[in-house]
Amino acid sequence: MRLDKYLKVSRLIKRRTVANEACDAGRVSVNGRPAKASLDVKAGDEIEILFGGKAVRVRVLSIQESIRKEDAADMYEYL
Repeated sequence: MRLDKYLKVSRLIKRRTVANEACDAGRVSVNGRPAKASLDVKAGDEIEILFGGKAVRVRVLSIQESIRKEDAADMYEYL
């Protein structure tokens, strides 16, 4: 699954266009490397997102095309 779509489906970022812009600005890295929105995300990858002065690190647990809002947090774990 594309990185920008994963960020939207998992509800880490609310909109796919915002996720795409964050990737283009270099605020998203996967496994320690800056990532483009088209990067293919797999289970076990570590994603770091910079929100202003704060960084959020998560590990991908599962990939699902669509998921209920209540279950979205099961797709990743905070590090």
